[in-house]
Amino acid sequence: MLKTISTLIAKVSPAAAVQAHCDGPCGVYDPASARVTAEAVVSMTKKILALEAPAAGDAAAAIAYNNTLSRYIAVKEEQAQKTKEDLLILWTDYFKPVHLEKYPDLHDTFWKAAKLCSACKVEVSQQHADELMAAVEKIHGMFWASKGRDVAFVKAS
Repeated sequence: MLKTISTLIAKVSPAAAVQAHCDGPCGVYDPASARVTAEAVVSMTKKILALEAPAAGDAAAAIAYNNTLSRYIAVKEEQAQKTKEDLLILWTDYFKPVHLEKYPDLHDTFWKAAKLCSACKVEVSQQHADELMAAVEKIHGMFWASKGRDVAFVKAS
């Protein structure tokens, strides 16, 4: 009976979807997720630029090309947005005023990296994708140095 009532309530008034990471007090931060998503942006940009358009008049090839191109673009944009979100969390939640003393260019570095994420979403630029990867590497270095650790920046690709 109680299960039936709770099921009915859930159908009538479902709980809102939530996401996290985070404004919580866990203190778990790592720029690795931004590295992975930025690498995906670089990879998708390379794939888009290497994709060859089919010969005129080949409808099946045109459909396959458009499908592949659409998928590459969707992944590139999604991963650029995830990179931006991960960087913004580090910038606004992890880094504190005390870090500005050691890294006076901290705000400029993050601001430019966020702008590169946006650029990578709206265009297909190998230069901007590579600049984004370099910015993420710089942020990686700042982050780990702020913790007194020397952690290698290792790309998956």
